[in-house]
Amino acid sequence: MTLSALDSRVRVLAAPGDRHDEILTPAALDFVGRLAAAFAERRRELLKERRRQAIRLAAGSPLDFPLATRAVRADASWRVAPPAPGLVDRRVEITGPPTPGTAERAAASGADVWMADFEDATAPTWENIVAGQLCLRDVTGRAAAPGGRPTLMVRPRGWHLDEEHLEFDGRPVPAALADFGLYFFHCARRQIGAGQGPYFYLPKLENRYEARLWNDVFLLAQRLLDIPRGTVRATVLIETVTAAFEMEEILYELREHAAGLNAGRWDYLFSLIKTFGHRTDFLLPDRDRVTMTAPFMRAYTELLVRTCHRRGAHAIGAMSAEVPGSDPAAREAASAAVRRDKEREAEDGFDGSWVASPELVPVCREAFGTVLGGDPHQLGRTREDVEVSARDLLSVRRISGRPTPEGVRSDIAVALRYYAAWIGGRGAVVLDGLMEDAATAEIARTQVWQWLRHRVVERAEVVRLLDAEAAALLAEDPSAPVAEARQLFARTALAQELPLFFTPGAYREHLVLHPDVD
Repeated sequence: MTLSALDSRVRVLAAPGDRHDEILTPAALDFVGRLAAAFAERRRELLKERRRQAIRLAAGSPLDFPLATRAVRADASWRVAPPAPGLVDRRVEITGPPTPGTAERAAASGADVWMADFEDATAPTWENIVAGQLCLRDVTGRAAAPGGRPTLMVRPRGWHLDEEHLEFDGRPVPAALADFGLYFFHCARRQIGAGQGPYFYLPKLENRYEARLWNDVFLLAQRLLDIPRGTVRATVLIETVTAAFEMEEILYELREHAAGLNAGRWDYLFSLIKTFGHRTDFLLPDRDRVTMTAPFMRAYTELLVRTCHRRGAHAIGAMSAEVPGSDPAAREAASAAVRRDKEREAEDGFDGSWVASPELVPVCREAFGTVLGGDPHQLGRTREDVEVSARDLLSVRRISGRPTPEGVRSDIAVALRYYAAWIGGRGAVVLDGLMEDAATAEIARTQVWQWLRHRVVERAEVVRLLDAEAAALLAEDPSAPVAEARQLFARTALAQELPLFFTPGAYREHLVLHPDVD
C-alpha cells in the first residue's frame, strides 16, 4: 500500500463525548483509515468464504486437516518467535472489559497477564469502546506500581463485526481494525518504552487465511509507526472448530508475531453447534455436562498443547468463570472446582490459564506452581505421545444426549439475563456464581436452538420457560429491557435458521447511535 494521502478519511458518526478528543485525534483516525484502506475489502472476502465453508459443511463435506498445508505440518524445523518481554511466564491470566475498575483489580490481583477484552466482555456501545481506549491509554501512561503490574494484552473484536460509528469510504470500519488501530496508535510506543510491547489476543479466527490477514495488519501497522518488525505479539484463541484443524497453519502464518494459542472453551462449543447443529450425532447435553474431560474436548486441548510446544509457543488453558460469593461453602466449592481444572491443565502441559475473579488467582498460581516449580513454562514438554485424528476432534457422540429440564431452564435464564445486560451496556455479568459473557450467551442460545431443531424439547415448553424467566427478571429489575431481551432471544434461538452470531444484529438494533454529523 502506498503511504500517500488517503482518498477519503474516517468519519466519526457519533456525537463527541467526554475526553473523546484524546482518542479520536486526526492522526489516530488517519492511521485507522490506512488500515481500513489496506484490508477492509480482503476482510469482506474472507467473511464470504466463511459463509461458503458453512454451506459446504452443512451439505456434508468432511472436515479434516488440509491437504494443501501438509508440508507445513510435516516440517519440524520452523518455530514461532521467542517469548517477548512480559510473556515468558504466563501461568495466571485474568480477563475482563477495559474499564478502570477492572484495571485496578487486575493490577492488584497478582496475575501475570491482564487481557483487556473488547470482544466478549464488552457491550460495544460507542461510549464503552472509546472509554475502553481511554482506560488503556491511561493505564499505559502511568508508571508501574512498586510490585509491578500484569502484562497487558488486548483482545479486539472479531473479523465478523463492524464499528458503525466509524465510516471509511462509505462503509463501517471493521471493528477489529478500529479496536486494534486506536490502541496501537496511542499505546504501542508506551508499551515499548515500558520494556514490553503491543500484545494482543485474536478472537474467533476460522482458518489460516484470517491469521495471515492479521499478520499483514501487524506488518503494516509497525511500518506506519516505524516500530521494529516483530515487536507485536499475538495469542490466538482456538475457539472455532475449523481453526482446531489448522492450529499449526495459524501459528505458521503468524510465526514472527505469534505468542501462543488459547483454548476458548465456550466459543468452541458454540462453533461446534453452529457447524454441525443440524446433525443428530452432534446433539449436546446440558452445558455443565460438557466438561473439558469429554473425549472430543480432550483431543482438542491435547492437540493444542502438542502443537504449541512443538513450535515454541505458549499453550494457555481455558477460562474458569467461577466468581466466589459470600457463602463459605460456595466459596470453597468454587475454589475446589477451579483447583481441579487448573491442576489437570498443568499436568497436561499447559503453560498457564485464565480466571475471571481475582480471588482465584492464587488457586491457579498454586496449581501451576506445583507442576512448573521454578520454570516459567513447559515449552520443553512437546507431548510427542499425543496423536489426534479428525475423528477424535469430532467424537461428540460419546457424550451426546438429551438435556435435562433444569439445563433448558438454565440456558434460557442465562441468555435472557445476559441479553438484557448487554442491551443495557454491560458485557460481563455475574449470574449464579459464574461470570457470563457473550461466549456463554452464545452457547446457551444455540443449545436451545439445537434442542428445538431435533425436537428433544417442546417449543411450547421453551416459550413457557422464556415467559417465566422474563417475568422473574422484570420483578428483579423493573428497569431492565426485558421485552427487548425476550425479542432478541426469540430471533436468535427460536428461529428456523440459526443466526451465526447474536451480536451483529443486536448491535445495529440496540447499540448504534447515529446523530446528524456534518
